[in-house]
Amino acid sequence: MMKIDGRLAKVLGMAAILLMTVSVFIYGTGVSDWSTRVEKGSGNNKDNIYRMVTQQEAPAVEREKATFVTLARNSDLYSLLESIRSIEDRFNHKFKYDWVFLNDDEFTDEFKRMTSALVSGTTHYGKIPKEQWSFPSWIDQDRAARVREEMREKQIIYGDSVPYRFMCRYESGLFYKHELMQQYDYYWRVEPDVRFFCDVDYDVFRFMRENKKKYGFTISIHEYPATIETLWETTRKFMEKHPEYVNSNNMMDFISDDNGLSYNNCHFWSNFEIGSLEFLRSNAYSDYFDFLDQTGGFFYERWGDAPVHSIAAALFLDRNEIHHFSDIGYFHPPFQQCWIDEEFRKDRRCACNADKDFTWNDFSCTSKFYDVNKMKKPARWYEYVSRPL
Repeated sequence: MMKIDGRLAKVLGMAAILLMTVSVFIYGTGVSDWSTRVEKGSGNNKDNIYRMVTQQEAPAVEREKATFVTLARNSDLYSLLESIRSIEDRFNHKFKYDWVFLNDDEFTDEFKRMTSALVSGTTHYGKIPKEQWSFPSWIDQDRAARVREEMREKQIIYGDSVPYRFMCRYESGLFYKHELMQQYDYYWRVEPDVRFFCDVDYDVFRFMRENKKKYGFTISIHEYPATIETLWETTRKFMEKHPEYVNSNNMMDFISDDNGLSYNNCHFWSNFEIGSLEFLRSNAYSDYFDFLDQTGGFFYERWGDAPVHSIAAALFLDRNEIHHFSDIGYFHPPFQQCWIDEEFRKDRRCACNADKDFTWNDFSCTSKFYDVNKMKKPARWYEYVSRPL
């Protein structure tokens, strides 16, 4: 693996390309022909939850307690519809899983009508509580403002953004606490402007349960170092305080090249993740997030949810509980996973160019994931290490 100092220019450049493609409020048979009605939450439901209910029930299918989940604005509607259509066509029309949409504002009727028309399962719409989308009481807002100005002057992407920080904090440790998420055991995160290239003919949630997987990813990448300067130092303090949470068969060797002295910035790209809500609700993860949150790093730096999730998974899970979904063709600007074996792509009816596959690129961390877990790489993977994307 290349040393960080030797590739800093590349990291900065790739990070700029990556982050410029996403909005400041990121949250990263198809069409149902059933008519729907909207049922507004009743009683003292402070989150103003809506549920779209099909008037014709779906055929009986044994499903896991699982859902898609998307954090979105009303303005994301049409880019999100393309994402929904993509995953419905490739996967969900066969399994009809639910979809939870979360927003810090009220969803419009148009948003609810259009998304429910595409989702083959039941759709749920929730508003994020104000206290979870604002500065915590312990944050020194003058200090936070100075940091944002310093990052703006250094031209760190989204370094001066308050909503971006709210999003990162919410995705790191709060989304799974929403009332709508409590009925589920697994989630699949989907964002606007993503594409799924290949047919997925098996139930990925059942796969997770039957194979005892807790976290699944497609793309891994290096984080922008200037945004997480003290994240690893803070994590080490947490491990010293709670050594009981560190799994004896952890994957420290994926996130550190020196046995935990430093962080190598590898993380799973969280705009796609299939995960266990039981893991996020665990004492280990909850205490870790609370510890990070109290330090203020989401606001005094620009900690992202991807490294937070990734570090937690690598430390608190058994390495065998983390899975690379190599068979799911996926695109989030500017990177894609497109399996390089042609026979596989034909079998899964993939619509992607393997020459643009990011999996084995030297800016990706997936090769390291395979190395530390002693997994076999596909034939000719090395031809893609330095290939222009």
